Amino acid sequence: MNRIIFLTFVVLFIAGCKQNPEGELRYMQPAPEAGFNFPYLIFIPEDMPQNQELTIIVAPNNTGQVTDDFKKHIEKARHQATKPFYPGNYIASKLNLPLLVPIFPRSREESRVYTHSLDRDVILKKAPPLKRIDLQLIAMQQNALDTLKKRGFNVKEKFLMVGFSASGSFANRFSLIHPKKLLAVAAGGLNGILMLPEDTLKKQGLVYPVGTADFDSLFNKAFNKQAFKSLPQFLYMGGLDDNDAAPYSDAYSEKERQLIYKHLGKTMLPDRWNRCREVYKSNGINAEIKTYKNTGHANPKEVKNDIVKFFKNIMEP
Repeated sequence: MNRIIFLTFVVLFIAGCKQNPEGELRYMQPAPEAGFNFPYLIFIPEDMPQNQELTIIVAPNNTGQVTDDFKKHIEKARHQATKPFYPGNYIASKLNLPLLVPIFPRSREESRVYTHSLDRDVILKKAPPLKRIDLQLIAMQQNALDTLKKRGFNVKEKFLMVGFSASGSFANRFSLIHPKKLLAVAAGGLNGILMLPEDTLKKQGLVYPVGTADFDSLFNKAFNKQAFKSLPQFLYMGGLDDNDAAPYSDAYSEKERQLIYKHLGKTMLPDRWNRCREVYKSNGINAEIKTYKNTGHANPKEVKNDIVKFFKNIMEP
């Protein structure tokens, strides 16, 4: 019965959102044979041109709560894909680019597996459906690229990524794992914590997601520091942001938390944020790191417009 109710919800969802006032939204079914076990949404702005090269924007989903009701994850992803309140839709609409929003779950049953931030627990998953959701996202992007090309759009292989709060952490971490897949990344509301492109800090080993000490064993490849250094990044915090994930067990283990507090700082702003900025600067990372005065854990129009300009400059140097 629950499956029937869920399928009915999906059918109604698809029927209700193929066409939107500002563009087209499509629900793409899971395709394990193509490399992804969860659905995703693709938003196509109504004025998206077919006579110029386009870049897909990927905005990782962030439901903001744990729930085993998958319909809630679908509905929140729909908001992220269609409402300009969210950076993904706002930027895609301004730049007339396609937007992809995955629909990864965040389960109450496994509340410490923080899929929406790409935390250590989800990376350690060895079996479907959650195994390597970073690779599943790449498979979704390839599937979307193929779909758009079949409709006559000229789409680049590399993509842009934007995220905020948990999905900002997802975007930041993804950029270290797969820097060569991205054209640029914008991430904010990051709890004052950036994943560091270092194996150690003050002779202390930094494991994922704090650093890269165990990168090879987790991702079956070496960390491509040169590719990460050259990747254009826009990273930001609100100066009044008090949303700190570091103390919570779903975001970090006790070992990770102590690494953060000891080497980056227990105070999120300005201590921890400034320390991360220093590490990125000392490593020559191609990142614009900003703090917005009089801004909390939010994305006001000023911030979204800055991301639009940043992405536009990357695509039109």
